[in-house]
Amino acid sequence: MHRGRFLPPDPSNGDETTVGGYAAVHGRPAALEGRNGMSYSIGILSDTVEPGLAGGRFGAYLVFVQWSRLGAQKADGHVESDFLVTAAAADEAERLLGEMTLDEAQRVLDGLLRARDGDAGRRWWSMTEADDEGSA
Repeated sequence: MHRGRFLPPDPSNGDETTVGGYAAVHGRPAALEGRNGMSYSIGILSDTVEPGLAGGRFGAYLVFVQWSRLGAQKADGHVESDFLVTAAAADEAERLLGEMTLDEAQRVLDGLLRARDGDAGRRWWSMTEADDEGSA
């Protein structure tokens, strides 16, 4: 079984206000709270892009892993962005996307959740409440 261990942050590894810098400084991905109240870890992935897409042959995008709120701590879904940057090489595209600020990543996450859930969004604690609709 893998056990967590405390690793002190090392600010010399990067700018912790960016997606990639936070991971380098803290030794783990950054986490954000979605507009639905759930916790999300941020990952950067890359893939080949369609031929003719401006900017390069590889694109990088953000994946937000949603963590369960109740019960055992486990991944409970995800949302992912479209390609946000392109470059000639996959590692270059990932590095460029890693320069995105955490504030910008928060806006991307909130936009993805709004597109998925609509404007209302559902707060995590409402999932534990009984549906009172129709009760007298």
